Amino acid sequence: MTDFITMLENGDWLAGSSGPRYLQLRRRILQAIDEGVLKENEPLPSEREIASITELSRVTVRKAVAGLVEDEVVVQKRGSGSFVAPKVQKVEQRLSSLTSFSEDMARRGLEASSEWLRRGLYPASPEEMFTLGLSSGQRVARVDRLRKADGTPMAIERASLSERVLPDPEQVTTSLYEVLRSKGMQPVRAIQRISARNLEIVDAEILRVPAGSAGLKIERVSYHASGHVVEFTRSVYRGDAYDFIAELQIAEN
Repeated sequence: MTDFITMLENGDWLAGSSGPRYLQLRRRILQAIDEGVLKENEPLPSEREIASITELSRVTVRKAVAGLVEDEVVVQKRGSGSFVAPKVQKVEQRLSSLTSFSEDMARRGLEASSEWLRRGLYPASPEEMFTLGLSSGQRVARVDRLRKADGTPMAIERASLSERVLPDPEQVTTSLYEVLRSKGMQPVRAIQRISARNLEIVDAEILRVPAGSAGLKIERVSYHASGHVVEFTRSVYRGDAYDFIAELQIAEN
């Protein structure tokens, strides 16, 4: 931070810039981050300090920082100030094959790990009953976990399966699909729906990103070779850490 303050004190932070002052300050902060003057997790000077050095109003400084927060370059922690956001390695997942998170990470040389949020048998909700084809009174196995890659939170997976398919959720220690494969219940196809969303407070806290950050909501219904539904999973992925790639074939006339 000292080097950044020195850069501002030199008085040349506006050199070669144009446009509104808040955008010029925003570009200079971005430059400082890109050049390593401001490093990951390093605090920014306070709004009052930046305003004093640059002779800008605190409203202008606040507007510049707010834009960086919106772009998820800077994070704000209540009572602590603004910090340079840690850089997250983007992970790409192709939509052409049905694989587990653990398998995806292994292919990329990343270590997959999980933090359990919930794991047990519960009365089925109306949505679970409809999707899994259950009758009233039947239970579901819920396997909810935070998925990580090399220790970085990537996604929240909330999987529901009928008790018949997974009578003991405690069997799932790493890969759900490995357990299903051992029971001859591995899904062979799935329908997946992806939509954009802003992360709600609870999910954002679990994923360690600011509330309202960009995310991807994914609903997947997986089918056994017999045609029966095996798995109903609702996931939330970090928008800054995950890309889904689809390869398309041009249809011949």
